[in-house]
Amino acid sequence: MSNQAIETVNTGADKAKIALAIAVFVGGIVAYYMLDKQPGYVRVGVVLAGLALGLVIGWFSGPGQRLVAFGQDAWAETKRVVWPDRKETTQTTLIVFAFVVATAVFLWIVDKLIEWSLYDLILNWK
Repeated sequence: MSNQAIETVNTGADKAKIALAIAVFVGGIVAYYMLDKQPGYVRVGVVLAGLALGLVIGWFSGPGQRLVAFGQDAWAETKRVVWPDRKETTQTTLIVFAFVVATAVFLWIVDKLIEWSLYDLILNWK
């Protein structure tokens, strides 16, 4: 069993903010269907506005702030990664393709041997 800590929303204010953010987003979706006589851009705009407002409300909650901090840390971590250069990427890609071709040829040979042994030797089908 894993010893990971499960993070929950602790304060009532955070719970209310998250519930409000979800309600605003769901309200945008409901409004999309209720405005069926309006043009499409108005309906999509209502959904996008509900999404944006829900994200803003969620951002001001404790879990929202931790999510933003996590995203910033992840972005900083990707900047520290040493990415392979073009030559190394090309060589690795060619090696992968060579193994794929070798595996395909091997499986084709095994398939033909099974076919030959089953149909020609065992069942005598020609």
